[in-house]
Amino acid sequence: MNVSDRLRKKADPVWEKILGHPFVRGLGDGSLPRDKFTFFLRQDYLFLIEYSRVLAIASAKAPDLAGMTRFAELMHATLTVEMELHRSYCAGFGITSEQLERTRIAPATSAYARYLVSIAYEGSVQEIAAALLPCEWGYSEIGRHLAAHGDTSEKNPYASWIETYASEEFCELGEWLRGYLDAMAKSPSVDQRRRLEQVFLTSSRHEYLFWQMGYNKEQWPV
Repeated sequence: MNVSDRLRKKADPVWEKILGHPFVRGLGDGSLPRDKFTFFLRQDYLFLIEYSRVLAIASAKAPDLAGMTRFAELMHATLTVEMELHRSYCAGFGITSEQLERTRIAPATSAYARYLVSIAYEGSVQEIAAALLPCEWGYSEIGRHLAAHGDTSEKNPYASWIETYASEEFCELGEWLRGYLDAMAKSPSVDQRRRLEQVFLTSSRHEYLFWQMGYNKEQWPV
């Protein structure tokens, strides 16, 4: 079993809870209140800014030219395509780009972003890939799950969101990152394997908390 499959198996209980989360289920059947979705989008927009910084550091740390190039391309795609998608979604709900930029970062968003940035600065490129995978791979899995089991008709206001993350194009991003991690960590030591598991599990748990944050519209209490 390769590294990415082993990590996925280790985190299976967390990922199952994500698929069963009321926010995710609400996306699938269209019942999610729109104020929760827009709160989530605004926080995800801020998160993607920090996510892009992590991709930039990964590009700098990659030992191979192909890896440097691909991480740089992912950063560009995040800063342009995915963030523009968020601006477009938000515009449809009456939220301007200026309002997006003024959004106050929520505790869960801040914690997740700071964790990824710390891994990027302190860890190896393998650890960065393991930290990023629950987002890239996870969203693809959610999108495909909802496309298969949810409502993708025009009646669902989130059908286009599902279509985006269920797409082959988005799936390929996660598949590349999985393959890169597997290639960079073919024969990890026991300590390295444990470290990658810890990183992957922690990011997976942050993913769950991010959905929870969106559903509860969690903000700083003071």
